[in-house]
Amino acid sequence: MNFKSLPTDSKSILAMQWADYEPYYKDLEERDLNLNTIDQWLDDWSELAATVDEQYWRLEIATTVNTADKEAEERYGIYTAEIQPSAKTSEQKLKNKLLDSGLSPDSFATGLQRIKAEANIFNEANLPLLAEEQKLNLEYNKTVGSMTAIWEGEEKNMSEMFSLLFNPDRTIRERAWRLGEERRSREWDAISGLWEKFVPLRLKIAENAGMDYRAYMWEQRFRFDYTPEDCKSFHAAIEEVVVPAAKRIYEKRRQRLGVDSVRPWDIHVDPLGSNELVPFQSLDEFKERTRDIFRQVDPKFGEYFQTLMDGDLLDIESRKDKAPGAYSLGLHVAHRPFVFMSATNTHWDVETILHEGGHAFHEFERAHVNFFQRGEIYLPAEFAEVASIGMELLASPYITREHGGYYTEQDSARAMIGQLEFYIKFFPYMALVDAFQHWVYENPMEASNISKCNDKWSELWDRFMAGVDYSGLEDSKRTYWYWQSHIHTGPFYYVEYGLAQLGAIQVFGNARKDQKKAVADYRKALALGGTVPLPELFTAAGAKFAFDAKTLKEAVDLVEEVIGELEAKL
Repeated sequence: MNFKSLPTDSKSILAMQWADYEPYYKDLEERDLNLNTIDQWLDDWSELAATVDEQYWRLEIATTVNTADKEAEERYGIYTAEIQPSAKTSEQKLKNKLLDSGLSPDSFATGLQRIKAEANIFNEANLPLLAEEQKLNLEYNKTVGSMTAIWEGEEKNMSEMFSLLFNPDRTIRERAWRLGEERRSREWDAISGLWEKFVPLRLKIAENAGMDYRAYMWEQRFRFDYTPEDCKSFHAAIEEVVVPAAKRIYEKRRQRLGVDSVRPWDIHVDPLGSNELVPFQSLDEFKERTRDIFRQVDPKFGEYFQTLMDGDLLDIESRKDKAPGAYSLGLHVAHRPFVFMSATNTHWDVETILHEGGHAFHEFERAHVNFFQRGEIYLPAEFAEVASIGMELLASPYITREHGGYYTEQDSARAMIGQLEFYIKFFPYMALVDAFQHWVYENPMEASNISKCNDKWSELWDRFMAGVDYSGLEDSKRTYWYWQSHIHTGPFYYVEYGLAQLGAIQVFGNARKDQKKAVADYRKALALGGTVPLPELFTAAGAKFAFDAKTLKEAVDLVEEVIGELEAKL
């Protein structure tokens, strides 16, 4: 068959049915596989798998840009019920064919390792269960995405309510925070009901694969280079090194705000100025300034972002019935990313667009890699987040208006201080989320009880999240994990952010010595895609893949040093 005849435009890809895909899979299953045919066979498989994958992600995008779109939801359901199970079964046959051949193509060792992991956890009995899990994920997003509150006579979604927490007026912040919490509390039962379905479903999936759920997810997430015990060592190192640093930041915030204690409505406002940081006046201005900043980091990045602008590949408007969060998804036939966020005209938007821009550029940089197994589907998430967090930091020298950015020099210093403080505060929160997930799947019977989950979350919160006063607000603290979407829809995906943040800070340290070389190393590492093991990707970017207190302390010391330099400018 001619695999170049597979569709390449979005409309045709979305119209594909299993009957359209099946002949291509049959051809690959039946074709002779040897040293002379392996490269073409892998190329053809890559074309096919990328098409199936892009159809899924385009449907995923459709259900998040409008969670009330019934047609998109229906098409998503048809895909997960009819195309996905058959495709996964056929993919498994191809993986077995490759593994049984004993062939190991050049530069394919990492890809082969990942294929073995996927083959190891595959069980046909799980296909309907995985489809059911995706339906629960969709229901979670719909529940959270539909929440709105009435603020001064105007209906606002939760992203818009969040923006009020940056207001210098503490009375407004507290009122907005309490209103948001009251609205969320009305969904406690719905989230609890979904959780009580998630846990047993995931346990059954793991049981069918012949392992416990954490081991299953370790294989699924291709975690070959570290163990659950490494994660726990990372938690302990964060508790030792970073929690005290976070307490110092919160105490400094308390003094600057002139309050008795830092309350939950005090943690986002900028304590260094009387006015809110307002980075743009319109979404068009936001896009243009962002493009100009990326152009300063590297002209190629400016070109990439212009491609997103021209190709309708940016959805950054905040609106009702839009799913929460932000993402950049790779469309692997088009070799284009799609960036999703909800702009609220706060500095949070700046950090988000720079972050998702890094993910998007990763997609562009690795597009040249021939086989999807090496550069598309199997990219290590731990390094994918280095691309995003690293871009936040590499772009930071250019966010001033002097460079086409958003702010004056003074406001830029304020923004950068807030960003660096966020990195320190995030490490403990990351440890909290990851430690909670380890507890859940080490103790699944207890974790099936929502009340015991609330108790454990509260206990871990007190271990890691020192500095914010939740007295009298215990219910909000105990249920905070309800709104951390990764716990519900992406289990065990969170430690990646901490590991990547540690790597990105090291890249930032290199950039302070030689920005041009640091950017060149960053691009070189992005271009490797998934062709080498995780530690080698970090090394290529000029960083060390690490979990230890020493490396963490060096990173925290660097961040606190830069904060001190910026504070001196104020």
